[in-house]
Amino acid sequence: MASGPNMRAPICLVENINEQLSVNQEALQILEQISQPVVVVAIVGLYRTGKSYLMNCLAGQNHGFPLGSTVQSKTKGIWMWCVPHPSKPNHTLVLLDTEGLGDVEKGDPKNDLWIFALAVLLSSVFIYNSMGTINHQALEQLHYVTELTELIRAKSSPTPDGVDNSMEFVSFFPDFVWTVRDFTLELKLNDHPITEDEYLENALKLIPGRNPKAQISNLPRECIRHFFPKRKCFVFDRPIYDKQLLANIENVAEHQLNPQFREQTNNFCSYILTQSRTKTLREGIMVTGKRLQTLVVSYVDAINSGAVPCLENAVTTLAQIENSVAVQKAADHYSEQMAQQVRFPTDTLQELLDLHAACEREAIEIFMEKSFKDKNQEFQKKLVEIIKDKKDDFMLQNEEESVKYCQAKLDQLSAALMESISAGTFSVPGGHKLYLETKERIEGDYCKVPRKGVKANEVLQRFLQSQMAIEKSILQADKALTDGEKAMAEERARKEAAEKEQELMKQKLQEQEQQMEAQKKSLEENIAQLKEKMERERENIIREQNMMLEHKLKVSTQKEKLKCG
Repeated sequence: MASGPNMRAPICLVENINEQLSVNQEALQILEQISQPVVVVAIVGLYRTGKSYLMNCLAGQNHGFPLGSTVQSKTKGIWMWCVPHPSKPNHTLVLLDTEGLGDVEKGDPKNDLWIFALAVLLSSVFIYNSMGTINHQALEQLHYVTELTELIRAKSSPTPDGVDNSMEFVSFFPDFVWTVRDFTLELKLNDHPITEDEYLENALKLIPGRNPKAQISNLPRECIRHFFPKRKCFVFDRPIYDKQLLANIENVAEHQLNPQFREQTNNFCSYILTQSRTKTLREGIMVTGKRLQTLVVSYVDAINSGAVPCLENAVTTLAQIENSVAVQKAADHYSEQMAQQVRFPTDTLQELLDLHAACEREAIEIFMEKSFKDKNQEFQKKLVEIIKDKKDDFMLQNEEESVKYCQAKLDQLSAALMESISAGTFSVPGGHKLYLETKERIEGDYCKVPRKGVKANEVLQRFLQSQMAIEKSILQADKALTDGEKAMAEERARKEAAEKEQELMKQKLQEQEQQMEAQKKSLEENIAQLKEKMERERENIIREQNMMLEHKLKVSTQKEKLKCG
């Protein structure tokens, strides 16, 4: 079962001290433990506009993110609260509350830009919170969105001059939600009632004309339409009209709140909790808490080094970490399953190879499920080598156990023979025949022993070879046999030894063929599962490209209409 969060209160994720960003290690440890997919909701906006209140509502709590009751901004950096997702089983809801934009106490406006960019990069739902109405001033305050192309890169390789790759952002940017607080207007356009979404879309309409003033006004509108195909708007009445109560709104009972505001808040929470997507990267890579941790570190490190956060670089870093883990998990699974299922010694080599094939298939499935962006199959090849080495170890252990078991059985069965040899029992006329009968009986009993394993014949052959000098000595000392009979018996013994050696060579050749066949099947299994994974990835890429193309066409059509109009 994938692990989820157990946070009772928010914690700072990205600290902003003296306009220097750093990642809080305690928060990273929390994300590290979350193996579930995450839905990440981030909120930004001017300071003291009630962002934290909405985030607490999404967490289902009155308290949590500090609300503050003065003109001083309470939230510094980015705060995180991970809670079990109320409507997506086995998912974690990650709420990110950001410090207020435009805080007069901050010296460097670039700081606001980075907080804004991080919120966009990390979230699957991006909420922009503002006051009053969506007018020219409100859109001007959202100038941060116009600078995203300077702050974020989709690909690590530089874009050729004149080529706009900002459309690539669409494939990994979050859904956009604009929340308008203390909204006092009527939702009407040309005396006709309109929805909140229609209100937003109307506010985002481009202003006709090519004069500089129109172009400047259109820039944030174009960027929002360009980067965020999925948009939603919510307007909220004033929550309460008593200023003193408003200053401590987290302690106000629900029945004291404006009923209209209560309904609007419920609608907002319902939408966010039911419609928000799981956070995914390009090509459908699903983000877990653990993966989110890597992304945060990667982006903040890039900002602090003076570089531009790059999705491709972050995904490459993520892939290196995850693929190493995937190799380890797959290899561990193979070892565990083999250890559980193999009963040493196996009766035949094929029995061991069949178990190996089944366990390897499962290991490859685990690797394919947990790995991504495995360039040139670097990690898959590593897994193949590891499993091959482990298989070789199991085969060696199987041989050693077979030798050990067979030798012990032969020692047991031949104990009486060795005692008789020492006692000179066979040093009498007719002793050679008696010796052969005893030896054949031992061979017969040995053949009846079950599950001797792959080294059964080899151990027996070694035993018979060790007896050849003794047998020859007994034969030569047997006075009941003529020289001709002795010569015939010696020839027969040599012939039997040669036949057994031939059988042994034949068995070894057969085992080599079995191993080659197993290696061939292993390669075929790796290729088959890789093809299946690549086909799934190809479908994701095509779906992503189609989405970007459709959106690009839509944006271009709207621009053309504006020109014609």
